[in-house]
Amino acid sequence: MHTRRIGDVDVSAIGLGAMPMSIEGRPDEERSLATVHAALDAGVTLIDTADAYHRDADEVGHNETLIAKALACHDRGGDVLVATKGGHLRPGDGSWTLDGSPRHLKEACEASLRRLGVEAIGLYQFHRPDPRVPYAESVGAIRDLLDEGKIRMAGISNANPEQIRLAGEILGGRLVSVQNQFSPAFRSSEPELDLCDELGIAFLPWSPLGGISKAGELGSAHAAFARVAEARGVSPQRVCLAWMLAKSPVVVPIPGASRPETIRDSLAATDLTLTPEELAELDAA
Repeated sequence: MHTRRIGDVDVSAIGLGAMPMSIEGRPDEERSLATVHAALDAGVTLIDTADAYHRDADEVGHNETLIAKALACHDRGGDVLVATKGGHLRPGDGSWTLDGSPRHLKEACEASLRRLGVEAIGLYQFHRPDPRVPYAESVGAIRDLLDEGKIRMAGISNANPEQIRLAGEILGGRLVSVQNQFSPAFRSSEPELDLCDELGIAFLPWSPLGGISKAGELGSAHAAFARVAEARGVSPQRVCLAWMLAKSPVVVPIPGASRPETIRDSLAATDLTLTPEELAELDAA
């Protein structure tokens, strides 16, 4: 497995986005565990989760608990950087709400520590800006958690360039990652990707294949990706991830998966090198 760097840690060039295993339409636990184990067997050393990845109101942290269980029963579980997030909430009716208050973020981190069963979280990310709370206050709470040793590394998610620079200042140069939506259908995070490349900060595209409901339609929705895939004899999804990896060495996609075969196909993108002509065609698509 090819590797890339988040902070001072080498991780697999493609990680596993674990959200599909805990929200609406999720598989049974047996298949979820098999999916995580397939990822580990293939060399994944980065798993992305969040306390808000759950379905019902009384199961906050379902995904974190699931990941902890999967890692505990695999001989490579200790090699994985678990990235989790706080600041997003799900009331249980399918909606998403926000709480970026320092008090909530610190309480959420403590709860994540317990569910993951660790003394310090490998990578803790502020999930999404809360318009009711000054951004500096929210990131300040992440800085405090870093200073207290409750998290090893700090990241932010769903941030714009101004927020990335501000977070870097507040964290005293210790911002290691930015997790934003980025896919063939959603390219408005290009400025954030470019800034991360400039600053040497890992950029983690979420929903890189278009999201849970649309990942299977990537080829039909984006003809250029289908053409390159057909010419190469691989899936459009694999082409998509290879395209992202070629954009910058700081890019570490985290495609979601809930089936072993899906994550295996995604990981094969690390061995697919696209030509300059193919990359230009995909960029223009």
